[in-house]
Amino acid sequence: MKYSALKGVEDIMPPDIFLWQRIESEARTIFHNYGFQEIRLPIIESTGLFIRSIGETSDIVDKEMYTFADKANRSITLRPEGTAPAVRCYVEHNLNTLPSPQKFFYTGPMFRYERPQKGRFRQFYQIGVEAFGSAEPSQDAELIVMLKNLLEKTGIRELNFEINSIGCEACRPDYKNALLAFFQDKLDGFCPDCCRRYSVNPLRILDCKVERCIELRQGAPAVTDYLCVDCRNHFGELLGMLNIMDVRYALNPNLVRGLDYYTRTTFEVTSEHLGAQKAVAAGGRYDRLVKEFGGADTPAIGFAIGMERLAALLKEITAEQAPAPKAFIATLGNEAEKKGFLIAAELRAKGYWIEQNYGGASLKSQLRKADRINAEVVFIIGDNELKAEKIQWKNLKNKGSGVIEIKDAESVLKAGC
Repeated sequence: MKYSALKGVEDIMPPDIFLWQRIESEARTIFHNYGFQEIRLPIIESTGLFIRSIGETSDIVDKEMYTFADKANRSITLRPEGTAPAVRCYVEHNLNTLPSPQKFFYTGPMFRYERPQKGRFRQFYQIGVEAFGSAEPSQDAELIVMLKNLLEKTGIRELNFEINSIGCEACRPDYKNALLAFFQDKLDGFCPDCCRRYSVNPLRILDCKVERCIELRQGAPAVTDYLCVDCRNHFGELLGMLNIMDVRYALNPNLVRGLDYYTRTTFEVTSEHLGAQKAVAAGGRYDRLVKEFGGADTPAIGFAIGMERLAALLKEITAEQAPAPKAFIATLGNEAEKKGFLIAAELRAKGYWIEQNYGGASLKSQLRKADRINAEVVFIIGDNELKAEKIQWKNLKNKGSGVIEIKDAESVLKAGC
């Protein structure tokens, strides 16, 4: 029986995996420069963790989570996002006792049962960062600037930064009441989900992607008109710092994000090259979540990057060259093959990607293989070369060739002959 991958998941293979690895490498370097340390989080968590953090009536919890009972009849969920597990980790290991802010990053798969489409999968990968312990707008600015630096380092320039503040528990009730009043006469036109959101959390109506709901919410009150003094000052200082750092942004009063735990700053990075699912990265502040998880009262902020969307965007706008072997060792005869193994081992130990012949293929076949795998140099060893302790070399890129002593094989690779 022939098996296929499940709907909504996909294999990441060469040459695409090399692009993924480059993104991850750039991320690690930049995050390190900003003091973010890597953590590895479990893929499975207690279901209650996500219900508590994301919100029981959110689309993720209500429709999209992969939840099952384990053999001990505990409710287990494949993580749909990374912030809640990171907060659980922060609280469980008493990281608040360390100097603030504590800054972390993680990579790995997330899982949501959604309709698969371009840029959206049921198993998808994210790079996420979380910073705990600072409520200052400078911390928000640092994360946004770091994100901008990372995306530009990967080769992306044409990006849209959208920013908003959704206030705090002190000022959000007045805004919710204003939304309830505005939407009251429009309920008959909303989708079923927005009708439900109206009574539970009307802010989520602003995040709906249904065309009719988008039309009906035109002219809705702007959350920034209802911010308390503290939230208004926080947001103003953040925007001032982004201006200093030359981050071009657009204010988007409808940017509320789809998760319950956000407070104050929310932001999203989009690209018009991705179609309907155009968000590359998004995040925001969640100052209440650590305390709600049983920890000390700790402000926090984070963001997540969608790997599939970022990789797809880079493939469209950059000509990424997949890495290739530095050399292929072609051998003729058993003794030559043994010598080829020794040479390959020595060169690999010095950091070179070396491929070699396995078995009795003809020289023509081996040269064809070297060309197909895009090797830069071919070394050729036969009986004559073994007797003379020499090795032939051919550069498949610039067509150079020659004969050298076997012990000097590395010199050809170093010189790029």
